[in-house]
Amino acid sequence: MELKIRLFATLKDAAGQSYLMVELNEGGSVAELRQKIAAGWPDLAMHAQAAVVAVNRTFAEPDDVIQNGDEVAMFPPVSGGSQSLIVADAPADAFPTYFALTADTMDLNGIHAHLIRPDVGAIATFAGSVRGQTTREGLPPETLNLEYEAYEEMAVEKMAQIAREIWEQWPQVKGIAIVQRIGLLQVGEMTTYVACASGHRDEGIFAAARYGIDRLKEIVPVWKREIGRDQSVWVEGDYRPTGADN
Repeated sequence: MELKIRLFATLKDAAGQSYLMVELNEGGSVAELRQKIAAGWPDLAMHAQAAVVAVNRTFAEPDDVIQNGDEVAMFPPVSGGSQSLIVADAPADAFPTYFALTADTMDLNGIHAHLIRPDVGAIATFAGSVRGQTTREGLPPETLNLEYEAYEEMAVEKMAQIAREIWEQWPQVKGIAIVQRIGLLQVGEMTTYVACASGHRDEGIFAAARYGIDRLKEIVPVWKREIGRDQSVWVEGDYRPTGADN
């Protein structure tokens, strides 16, 4: 069977294209796919062995079987962030939610409007922004821009998963918003926004918002490229999601 393998961030750069067409035997596993790519594309060999594999937008294990027609993607651990806007719809009976990827400046009042209802009296938020100076080894000391890329369809699904995880731990949270900018951003621009709403401030919303941003940096497939004066570097995280993160 012939599979189209979507590539992101460092893998896309190493391949010089956004996807590969790979022949794999029927019933082939994720591990066999890695071997095929390493053998067929030597420039990708190291990346293919370290990459995260998603099948049908869920994190795959080495022994998982790939079927003909599956949606398969390979990407580095997330960096833990067009004029398109992709928003996930919440079930009609759920608490209010808003999950989005956007290249536009965030409208915070508009985001909060999705969470406000008569029994909401408090909203705790986390906002990330582009930092102009970096002290991490291997990155440009001065950042001119950040470029964000996302596996958009899977990213929004994982945002919704984070909301479900928050409700399991903090059932008094009444609404959740998670928004990630994509594209090229300037120093000082907002990159990420997480908001949790409840009736009162002491109902877990501060801890829930902190959990939301931490979890986003673990499982939402978004990557950033730090662009300096003399170099640009894709930033990869340390957390390696597995099937347990689905």
